[in-house]
Amino acid sequence: MFEIVAERPEHGPAIEALLDLSFGPGRYAKAAQRLREGNHPVPELCYVAFTGEGAERRMVGALSFWPILIGGRPGLMLGPLAVEPQLRGKGCGIKLMEKGLADAKALGHRLVILVGDAPYYARVGFGPVPPGRLTMPGPVDPARLLYRELDIGAFTGVRGAIEKPPEAG
Repeated sequence: MFEIVAERPEHGPAIEALLDLSFGPGRYAKAAQRLREGNHPVPELCYVAFTGEGAERRMVGALSFWPILIGGRPGLMLGPLAVEPQLRGKGCGIKLMEKGLADAKALGHRLVILVGDAPYYARVGFGPVPPGRLTMPGPVDPARLLYRELDIGAFTGVRGAIEKPPEAG
């Protein structure tokens, strides 16, 4: 039902429109956005989802992963994940994440964090960060700060600030 492909530069305007539709202008004020400013997503881990064929083919989803430091260790931040509102609950977001997480593991990444709805993201293996263990660069509901190990034990001993990598400025 959904075709997931690597993001290409020409997808940019449609992705921005989808993000605006999904999150509105408030998306720029979120703590996770502080980790994206001056940073660049991992090109091999940016995807878009299409549905339909021929003239009916249209972009309906997008996902990116960003390099970050998690307690001083390299990691990834998942998001934003956006799906056309009328297609939510149809599996597009889960398919995007399954592809991205599998590719991230294959590329040698070990740990992923995100800020989001715990019951939804639990479907692809995310769980809550223990209270007080990690801090974001801004206020975040602790129940929405989630992590997933791509390698068993990758989260062991990790604590501290979630930051942009030094090269992100």
